[in-house]
Amino acid sequence: MITVDDLATAIEAGIRGEDRRLEYDEAFDLAQHVLNFFGYSNRIIDNVLEPEDRDTFYMLEDAGILTTEREEITLYDGREWRIHYWLFRRDKIGGIIEESEATSDSDSNEYADIYSGEDIDWGARKRE
Repeated sequence: MITVDDLATAIEAGIRGEDRRLEYDEAFDLAQHVLNFFGYSNRIIDNVLEPEDRDTFYMLEDAGILTTEREEITLYDGREWRIHYWLFRRDKIGGIIEESEATSDSDSNEYADIYSGEDIDWGARKRE
């Protein structure tokens, strides 16, 4: 089951670019909005989305958080009917969260051990 916090973290980490950057509060609100469509279901039908919401879902698909699926059904008169669905990519969401945590850990500790070495000679350089 995907929690609002997990989805918000994935959205915050997954939607980064030159012109796009979401803060955690915005990502949290977006995560709640998206989860309201899904409820307790694993997938939703595309027809329930308004154009603005569909644009958001496409953005999340580009980030690797959502994916689409379609099903073809034969109607009683022999015609084929396509139904489009949206699904969470749970494996990808977990990967985005892990990558985000690893990146934030390495960013915060990037320069932590610069001055910790004992073999550093802080004396003046000698010219030969």
